[in-house]
Amino acid sequence: MVASAEVRVARCGGSRINFIEPIITLDSRFLLCASGDAVHVYSTSTEERVHVLQGHVDLVTGLRLNSSNHLQVYSCSLDGTVKLWDFTDGILIKTYIVGHKIFSLYVSKFHEGTVFIILPMESSANTEAFQLVALHLPKTTGPEVEARDILSVLRDVSPIPKATSFGRGGEFVASASGLQLSVYFFRKQKTYRFSLKANDKKGARNRFTCVASHPNDDCIATGHEDGKIRLWRNFSQKKEYTYSTEHWHHSAVNALHFTPEGTELLSGGVESVLVLWRYGAGSKKDFVPRLGSAIEHISVSPDGSLYCTSHKDNKIVVMKSSRDISAIIQGLVKGETIRTDLLIDPRTKALVCNGKPGHLQFFSLRHDKQLYNLDIVQQEYIHEAGLHQCEVTKAAIDAQGSWLATVEERQENPEELDIILKLWAYDESTQSFHLNTSISMAHEGQISAMCFSGDAEATMLVTTGRDGHFKAWLLADHPDAQGEGASWSCDYVGSYHRREPTRCCFSADGSLLAVGFGEVVTVWSPSTWELLVTFSQPPGDIRDLCFGRLSCSKYLLGTTTKNLLCCWNLLTCSLEWSSTVDVILLQPDPLSENMAAFSRASGSTDLFVFKPSEPRPLFSQKAVCSGTVRRAVFAPREEVLEGCDESTQWLSCSRLYFLTEHMELMTFSTKSEEDQIIASSKQLVIDDSVAVTPFYLLLGKHRKSQRETQDSVSSHTAARIQLPQGSPAIRELLHTPAHVLPSASFLCNMFVNSLLISKSGVREDGRCREEEMGSEEEEEAEEQESEGEMEASVSAQGPAVQGFQTEPTPQLSKAQERELRKLQKADFSWLSSLLDS
Repeated sequence: MVASAEVRVARCGGSRINFIEPIITLDSRFLLCASGDAVHVYSTSTEERVHVLQGHVDLVTGLRLNSSNHLQVYSCSLDGTVKLWDFTDGILIKTYIVGHKIFSLYVSKFHEGTVFIILPMESSANTEAFQLVALHLPKTTGPEVEARDILSVLRDVSPIPKATSFGRGGEFVASASGLQLSVYFFRKQKTYRFSLKANDKKGARNRFTCVASHPNDDCIATGHEDGKIRLWRNFSQKKEYTYSTEHWHHSAVNALHFTPEGTELLSGGVESVLVLWRYGAGSKKDFVPRLGSAIEHISVSPDGSLYCTSHKDNKIVVMKSSRDISAIIQGLVKGETIRTDLLIDPRTKALVCNGKPGHLQFFSLRHDKQLYNLDIVQQEYIHEAGLHQCEVTKAAIDAQGSWLATVEERQENPEELDIILKLWAYDESTQSFHLNTSISMAHEGQISAMCFSGDAEATMLVTTGRDGHFKAWLLADHPDAQGEGASWSCDYVGSYHRREPTRCCFSADGSLLAVGFGEVVTVWSPSTWELLVTFSQPPGDIRDLCFGRLSCSKYLLGTTTKNLLCCWNLLTCSLEWSSTVDVILLQPDPLSENMAAFSRASGSTDLFVFKPSEPRPLFSQKAVCSGTVRRAVFAPREEVLEGCDESTQWLSCSRLYFLTEHMELMTFSTKSEEDQIIASSKQLVIDDSVAVTPFYLLLGKHRKSQRETQDSVSSHTAARIQLPQGSPAIRELLHTPAHVLPSASFLCNMFVNSLLISKSGVREDGRCREEEMGSEEEEEAEEQESEGEMEASVSAQGPAVQGFQTEPTPQLSKAQERELRKLQKADFSWLSSLLDS
């Protein structure tokens, strides 16, 4: 089966939140950051994620607040679009289609209706040449509009967002690339360029790393690779420019940012220290130390009350101007490599893998937040290059989530290798794992693989080592020296013809154990440790092993280093089928019979999804990512995905996640999922100049429903009298979050009016009924009085009422007519006096 257009590769929870500079809203209540294809909105006080702005189909590369409406934000993406959002309600307002990959976005209050973006230079022979252009945003009412009005501002700029900055509110723009600083003045329409030498006499590395412009003065701050900060002045004249130098950072300056008043310049680098330079006070500075990881970006709230730093370990720290930490938003920690497999915790459904050095992290993919870190090594990590320290290399969790096994290694030289196998028990009271058993040198060589048995009656762990043995560890319920609890001990040591075991796996019920020894696969009975059968399919050593699931549990699959995928039938003890394909990773779905196989292609990785009973693939997709897939895992869904066709059925129960060699966590998204997200999200088509506040949305919808109600027939009006909870106003009050609602005094009038019947509507209906009930003499006088009162309102309404009279009037029963006349006579003046008081 060929790749389906219904499935696409998407970035998911666990994406980098430190990719670009986060922004803080005008009222300092929310923080917005890019995360893969989406924009996340967090509360700066509670750290909770409030909204996810979904709509882009590629990496989000820029975020800026709308200078003309502080409740809106612009975002740009490599998908070639600029989107305008109302971040308070998570509403997509408008999409501007540019048609080119956008690498950065800037907004200036001096240029309303225009945003500045960085695009590739198509006419240039250099594929890495970029330009800063001004994009005019058309004023249209449609949700999508083509934006092709582009004017070039600067050429040969850096695509890195922090290398470009607007100064004095937008009077000029400064951009650094390599060893050159370019400054463009909009009024003069003139560009000045300043260059530095690669190295000076003292050996300084002068390459630019970041740029920041003073909000009020003609001053540009630039960061450099050697840790220096230069303050440029008089740059409006080519030959009269000057700069002063400040130096504290011992390595490259990664980020610079002025405060809104320009009284301080904030800088950060690999030292994990935020430096606050006092502007105009020489070298006076303050420090915020021990922030945990290298600083990548710095941002400041528009009112200057909050500072924000993005860190290399995918973390965002929000602090008050008083230097107190107010919030920490931790994303998925991804170092240079992840040595453990990707695991799913059965209890929390969290992703488990390497985190900080010597730790395992438990990360919620659904909420895109880290639940907690588990310190495995329990030693202080020393940040020093070339120092050999303990690393967590293997991890496994049993099917119930009650036990966790970890392997940590430290090797100072090839002859000395320290290995510690640790078993951790889950503690219900603390909702975390605590150390139960620690085994030093569990094998004489490196531990190559380990797995837990799926048998719920006997908890067993099997490890394979480079020493030529596999070992089975059992949980024995015998007291230790203090008479406490159960511990783990070795139950069996196995080998096969002095070969080195490389892989092992249990069947789903734990009744069989498969161990790969070179080119041979051995199948054992864990209850008796009898060797049941061996399979050999040369050439190539066994790379991966896994049993089939559910109806395919009679199959055992294996991959070899010589590009062979084999499927053995355990009932007939024979080879069922084989295929020549270079499978680098084989991953079973625990909730179905499906298997996912990632195969290496030229410069990319392909995916095949199949059932062991059917060699024909259920799904295949070429080039799911560039490079090699390092790790993969199936995560169970909370709800079964409905409406899946044949090509997407394999994603109905579980979702497949994989980690690329560039440390990007990716997944597969179906069109039905995306359609559900779009259908559930609110869509607005409004004028850009209108301030979209929660009160505006509430009142606007209520007025629209009022107009529809006034034009409806009297039967609908009678239905509204019985149950006021059907009122649109009440419905909006119940569904709108309390923290975004206006005060009760503003909503009181609207709430009371929603319980009343439109007076004019009753009178108009009464007039129509009077013409039909003229034969009733006892009611004729009352009808004439009401008719006389209505003449004035009818004449005042004019054409609108005439248009209403031309519409056909439905017939009402006499009981309904009497009820309406009683309501017409009712005196509601007490309500006005109550409201006035």
